Amino acid sequence: MGIGSSMMAGIGLGDPVIRLGVTGLSRAGKTVFITSLVANLMDRGRMHALRAAADGSIKAAWLQPQPDDTIPRFDFERHLAALTGPAPQWPEGTRHVSQLRLSLRLDPKGLLGGLTGPRTVHLDIVDYPGEWLLDLRLMEKDFSEWSAEVLDRMAGRPGADDYQTALNGLNPDRFDEPTAQSLARTYTAHLHAAREAGWSDCTPGRFLIPGEMEGSPALTFAPLPASFAAGRLHKEFRRRFDAYKSRVVKPFFRNHFARIDRQVVLVDVLGAIHQGPRAVEDMRRAMADVLTAFRPGRAGWLAQLLGTRRVERILFAATKADHLHHIQHNRLTAILSAMLREARDRADFSGARTEAMSIAALRATTEDTIRQDGQELPAVRGRLLDGRQAAFYPGELPADPAALLHPARDGAPAWLDGDYAIMNFAPAPMTARSGDGPPHIRLDRAAEFLIGDRL
Repeated sequence: MGIGSSMMAGIGLGDPVIRLGVTGLSRAGKTVFITSLVANLMDRGRMHALRAAADGSIKAAWLQPQPDDTIPRFDFERHLAALTGPAPQWPEGTRHVSQLRLSLRLDPKGLLGGLTGPRTVHLDIVDYPGEWLLDLRLMEKDFSEWSAEVLDRMAGRPGADDYQTALNGLNPDRFDEPTAQSLARTYTAHLHAAREAGWSDCTPGRFLIPGEMEGSPALTFAPLPASFAAGRLHKEFRRRFDAYKSRVVKPFFRNHFARIDRQVVLVDVLGAIHQGPRAVEDMRRAMADVLTAFRPGRAGWLAQLLGTRRVERILFAATKADHLHHIQHNRLTAILSAMLREARDRADFSGARTEAMSIAALRATTEDTIRQDGQELPAVRGRLLDGRQAAFYPGELPADPAALLHPARDGAPAWLDGDYAIMNFAPAPMTARSGDGPPHIRLDRAAEFLIGDRL
């Protein structure tokens, strides 16, 4: 039966469905995570920690048409070809909401198998940009509050001076469309530059990934100082800010977010550490704020939207663990746990089970030892983006996460006791055995936590 057939074709009406949301901020690896997860659920030779795969309960896995006819399909085949082809490369990142349905045929072992018999479980994976999730915090702010916060934290970020210069030349009592568009472009350029430099809190999220709304009035505003509050420009930008919340942010949460059962939040902790203390604190605050979405019963519009529904399990995953020797993985996990302590406590309080771990959805390196200044250092070796091979030691992460988080909270301009480097590796050529999915680090453990109880 073709892709254009009814979405229910071949699907039992009573088959259980797990809706798994996958999000994270830019370059956290959402596309690679989904591609490798699906590939490894279809070819399960590397999924030893997923009990249903290890004991043979999963008999088959196949792709189905996604259940929502108006949402683009996650382009699994193209992304997998990019990662596993003769000249592997990283696929393009998430630009919009997409979806994929993977169906698992199960024949459970033991007592459960005798009670239930063979059955099918559908895994609906919903991919959405983390930049859009950041917009949650806008819903409970007015334009003046948002402007004050943005302008306060903008200092020192790339493009901030250009935006301030643009503001200095404006007449607050005058509004015209070319001026609005010019100011919005300058602010958007600042957001792109800040994101490239490792900052996490860059709102509004749709300014970075506008899609079909690019150039619309709802995406043509920018923060204004309090001195502009009585002018026409402020009045019109306030109206557009409110339209952005009602026409863009609220429908996203109503149509997609409110239907999720399990959630993965991918975090590029190593990238933030490399950028310095301010980037780490910015990431910590951003994630703590947006993850209030996982608190059922929260007062206001979100509680009304979600009702009694709750996300049952949330995985916080520090990606790119293959950039570190395995002896540092526990330290990376500890840093992530400490960064997200506030957010995790909120989710735990609501009854959701949470877990933090360090993963690499696609392992691009092998471990090595290099000599430097008479010392042997635990390193990783891989292929760089230009094709050269390189061994790399990023520096030693601290055993106590407070050594990073305290200077980050205090606004330190740089790390005092360490220089944490990163290197951009390309995917390694694949040498998988038949029945093996792409190589990874702890992707099987992530899958066991997220869906193992339902298989």
